[in-house]
Amino acid sequence: MDLLELNNWCFLHHYTRRQCQYCTQQIQTDLKEELQEEETRNCSNSTRVAMASSCSKISPIISIFVFFLFFIFSVCPVLSLEIENFNLANQTFKPGDELQKMKMIKSHLMKINKPSLKTIQSPDGDIIDCVLSHQQPAFDHPHLKGQKPLEPPERPKGHNSNSMEFENFQLWRLSGETCPEGTIPVRRTKEQDILRASSIRRFGRKIRRPIRRDTTNNGHEHAVGYVTGEQYYGAKASINVWAPKVTNQYEFSLSQMWVISGSFGDDLNTIEAGWQVSPELYGDNYPRFFTYWTSDAYQATGCYNLLCSGFVQTNNKIAIGAAISPTSSYNGGQYDISILIWKDPKHGHWWLEFGSGVLVGYWPSYLFTHLRGSASMIQFGGEIVNSKGGNGFHTSTQMGSGHFAGEGFGKASYFRNLQVVDWDNSLIPLSNLKVLADHPNCYDIQGGINRVWGNYFYYGGPGRNQRCP
Repeated sequence: MDLLELNNWCFLHHYTRRQCQYCTQQIQTDLKEELQEEETRNCSNSTRVAMASSCSKISPIISIFVFFLFFIFSVCPVLSLEIENFNLANQTFKPGDELQKMKMIKSHLMKINKPSLKTIQSPDGDIIDCVLSHQQPAFDHPHLKGQKPLEPPERPKGHNSNSMEFENFQLWRLSGETCPEGTIPVRRTKEQDILRASSIRRFGRKIRRPIRRDTTNNGHEHAVGYVTGEQYYGAKASINVWAPKVTNQYEFSLSQMWVISGSFGDDLNTIEAGWQVSPELYGDNYPRFFTYWTSDAYQATGCYNLLCSGFVQTNNKIAIGAAISPTSSYNGGQYDISILIWKDPKHGHWWLEFGSGVLVGYWPSYLFTHLRGSASMIQFGGEIVNSKGGNGFHTSTQMGSGHFAGEGFGKASYFRNLQVVDWDNSLIPLSNLKVLADHPNCYDIQGGINRVWGNYFYYGGPGRNQRCP
């Protein structure tokens, strides 16, 4: 028991300052004697209780009482001063491993939080930093050192774009402020964000898991539509946005598009974009616009958003990782976001477009192995993490709207106008769309096609229910 621990122990037992000082002196004497007898033995809890008991009793004998008063006034003022000085010197005391951890966190924050020309406070608590484009995290990569973002590429044929059209779909834009030209808006990472992660190394990364849908025991559950069997150079979809309930911070709920290539082993390449609710990553339950990439099946490469050297942002009006607003409501207004990912035929980089003609940025081709060529699968849909909360029951984390596909428009979440980009850089409708839900009693999916929505599907569910215990 050190001085700080002792001081707190006495305070919690409501001793007066003088009684506490006496206990301190007595325990120090006892500890000294014990250490002389056996240096490796620590004081047990029972010993501390016995000490507390002996200190809390005042003998009725007058001589002892007089001695006690003499001791307090002659010895304890010095000890009291030492204790107070000790406390002041140790207000920020942490064990060695905690100090090292905080040092590593601060170092990581300095690496990903770049200097800003302007700072914008979002209503949801986010801080948006306006960072010079060439100073964003992507340019820490050796391949990009000293370079600047590329000029916009050729859009896919058949894509109707209007670069003047833009929707204020994020909360931080409600203030009316934007980042200056030549900068990009970056959501500032805080110390608390990293502390919520399982480790500093894993912060901003997905947990490694198989993408194959025949795997049902890894905690990740899906309701997806997909195409495979050809070479794909991009995809487009409009994704209905909701704010699903997530049961705990170790789970998430997302709706996204995957561009996939590789053998589904350690060499898996993916490019991903959509919206997600992730309390662990963001510290709240807002749906947020996100991106992701990996070139080794979520092992050592890749990250969310701009949390590592990877994605190069070119837009000064969209903050990747920022909250989306408004969101859809049951039997109420419906809102969706359109996302296009395609490969630039000239330079081979994979570009991301939001809405109608708003370029967000690109994933450089050198990040990948298989995706330096083409994708072998395109996938759309929802994913949740089921941690079962330690009680063996299925999670109540919702996917999509939290309602099953059969409820239809205004109630179930949807993907619509699904398209892929072919070898000729043309957007074309899907052929042979397959749908799959690996836990259909918890989350399901129903596909369809019509003249307005083209290829579409409804998907989602509440998680735990009578059919999904």
